[in-house]
Amino acid sequence: MPDATIRDVARRAQVSVASVSRALNNLDNVSDRTRERVADAVRELGYVPHAGARSLSLARTNAVGVVLPDLHGEFFSEIVRGMDREASNRGYFLLLSNMHAGGAQSASALRALRGRVDGLIVMAPHLSEEELAEAMPSGTPAVLVNTRSNDHAGIRLDNAAGACAVAEHFVSLGRKCVVHVAGPAGNVDAQERADAFRAALEPSGVALEIVQGDFSEESGEAAIEPLLQGGAKFDAVFAANDMMASGVLQALRTAGIDVPAQVAVAGFDDVPLARHLGLTTVNVRIAELGEHAVDCLLDMIEGGETAEGPQLHSPELIIRSTTVPK
Repeated sequence: MPDATIRDVARRAQVSVASVSRALNNLDNVSDRTRERVADAVRELGYVPHAGARSLSLARTNAVGVVLPDLHGEFFSEIVRGMDREASNRGYFLLLSNMHAGGAQSASALRALRGRVDGLIVMAPHLSEEELAEAMPSGTPAVLVNTRSNDHAGIRLDNAAGACAVAEHFVSLGRKCVVHVAGPAGNVDAQERADAFRAALEPSGVALEIVQGDFSEESGEAAIEPLLQGGAKFDAVFAANDMMASGVLQALRTAGIDVPAQVAVAGFDDVPLARHLGLTTVNVRIAELGEHAVDCLLDMIEGGETAEGPQLHSPELIIRSTTVPK
């Protein structure tokens, strides 16, 4: 039965709601027979205890729910690695889920964790504030990462500082015609990086063209190929993440263009692959971002303290051989 309640369990087990609650919370004053009947009813109905009801007994699952826009790729593996390390150090484990889209799918992803976790970490840069407000369960401690909301504790990456650092680096190198491969439309990280990069270049008079990507390696390659085929002249590319930068590098090298002598390339995130590629990029200390999110959430769960407002996570430009020759 979808969304079965504790009253449904009580009716199926033919016991009181109080008896179901005592059985679910492993209290001593429950007979073995009642405990068995409740367990059978829970299994038959697919019942998931509501976090609010469970909190009345001060019971904890020692689990943290983590909802990300994707579970694939080096960025997400790194942020989960940091989360898992901090959670393990504090005696918790993670339950992972994803939500690629908005609306009902996002609400379902969050609802599936209700009652199974003590708190939530949600990274949803693709959701509007309205979509997020509809999806977030009430009464559950939550920390939002790179997500549009002023109603929950949050950690925001300083995208503007990172994008400005790349712009200043290109200007210092004397680059005059720059391409920005932007992330997906509607993504708050992508929008902040594009806006800040454009604003930082304007005073220098550097020409800028923005082309669309979707954060995948394939989209980075696909964004640059038409420019090359059309004979566009540019001497630098800033991709909104490292995976797209990897695709850009592939397209340039296939076309026989020397990097960085002819075209300098920079990315954003500093995933492990970036170091192997010698990619200039914005290091956001991904694993540390994950650790910080878990640390904030567990402080809320264990101490009842809520962080005030979004906290900014500062990045740092790492200069490598794709912009400055060795």
